[in-house]
Amino acid sequence: MTRLKGSPGRKPRETRATSNRHRLAACATSRATAPAGATYVSPGREPRESRATSNRHRLAACATSRATAPTGATDVSPGRKPGESRATPNRHRLAACATLLQAVALWLALGNTAVAEQSPFRVATYNTSLHRPKSLQLAAELEGECPQARQVAEVLQRIRPDIVLLNEFDYDSDGRAAAAFLGRYLAKPQSPELQPLSYPHRFLRPVNTGRPSGRDLNKDGERDGPADAVGFGLHHGQYGMLVLSRFPIDQQASRTFQQLLWKQMPDALLPGDSRGGSYYDDEDLAVLRLSSKSHWDVHIRVDDRVLHLLASHPTPPVFDGKEDRNGRRNHDEIRFWADYLGGTAPYLVDDQGRRGGLAESAEFVVVGDLNADPQRGESRENAIGQLLTHPRVSSRIPFRRTGIPSQPDQSAASENPATASFGGGRQFRVDYALPSKRLLWRDAGVFWPEGDAPGAKAIAASDHRPVWVDLQWPAAADVP
Repeated sequence: MTRLKGSPGRKPRETRATSNRHRLAACATSRATAPAGATYVSPGREPRESRATSNRHRLAACATSRATAPTGATDVSPGRKPGESRATPNRHRLAACATLLQAVALWLALGNTAVAEQSPFRVATYNTSLHRPKSLQLAAELEGECPQARQVAEVLQRIRPDIVLLNEFDYDSDGRAAAAFLGRYLAKPQSPELQPLSYPHRFLRPVNTGRPSGRDLNKDGERDGPADAVGFGLHHGQYGMLVLSRFPIDQQASRTFQQLLWKQMPDALLPGDSRGGSYYDDEDLAVLRLSSKSHWDVHIRVDDRVLHLLASHPTPPVFDGKEDRNGRRNHDEIRFWADYLGGTAPYLVDDQGRRGGLAESAEFVVVGDLNADPQRGESRENAIGQLLTHPRVSSRIPFRRTGIPSQPDQSAASENPATASFGGGRQFRVDYALPSKRLLWRDAGVFWPEGDAPGAKAIAASDHRPVWVDLQWPAAADVP
């Protein structure tokens, strides 16, 4: 992955339209007639000289030569050799024009992607802690007055992502909580210097948290506790997920893997018991799904290309026993994405019955609170390493710890930044925004203001901090 410091080939304050016209002229002719790497300059024109300026120079030269030439001298128009007829250079010009038109046609056929400058877009993930113990409680609070939601909205208005995954945002089937959060909080400035945020597109689907299993999954003799649900939760939809986007979302093409059973994953790390048998019996495994919430491949159309937002929230690898059922499930929920990026695992069947993983040509960002630190904590060894070392994932991005992403930060950037604080000074990296290697990145950070910096009070809304990355599409020539 290449880091871009500015818009390549464009001067400050130069419009994209002007820049692209310059690129079109240069690219079209150079593709058709010039060797690789050559810079095209119109005959008789200096590099970066406009056509109008060049023509004025020609006219001035012609007028001067006619006025000052000695009697009997042959008048030769600029660009024509002595003795050459007017028709000869015209044929040259016609040939050059035809070549240019062919190159323009090729450029249009390619969809302008080879030379068009794309704007960077910001992708973020944020565990908001907007969960409540009762069903629809969050929706009711958001429809009234919710100070925590105002803090969350302020944080988002400060980092201003174009696409964001919100973890731990309670799901309701009517989307009441999502609509209220968008209309009553994000749409209103949460501080005098801030601007509203508008997300015309959202992706909201059911999750497994709080969904009754009918089984005693934690082996405490009961079947209706929160730990007996398919995913831990006090009610169906607690700790849900929500994707907000400025760009269109293809709802039909997007994929969900909420219903995939854990036992369907080959070589799954299913827990055993103290006697060497299986912790879960066959009836447990018939209902126990891999995803504690869900796994989503959200298709988002950014600048006429599809970005795959790979969103999830694996279970924390704690709150279990020696069998390590949650640690094992966390590992396999992360492994799902590694298999999905491989593209060929036969068990990958989505909730709509479509088979297969992600195409090799697809660009993506893996986002979410993955509940796994590469060096600390109680996740299984190499749990997050399955993604950080994956050949398609760009994991060596330095994230800077910052309060205002648009301003330089004094803190040194880190490829392994803390993203959450769980009390007692314990900080972990559990939230991730990992782009595909072909995407170009410009900046990345963890929003973590301190002291009296803007937003320092607002981040108290959650024990997690938002993680963001600024990206651009690769040139068409770099796409396989």
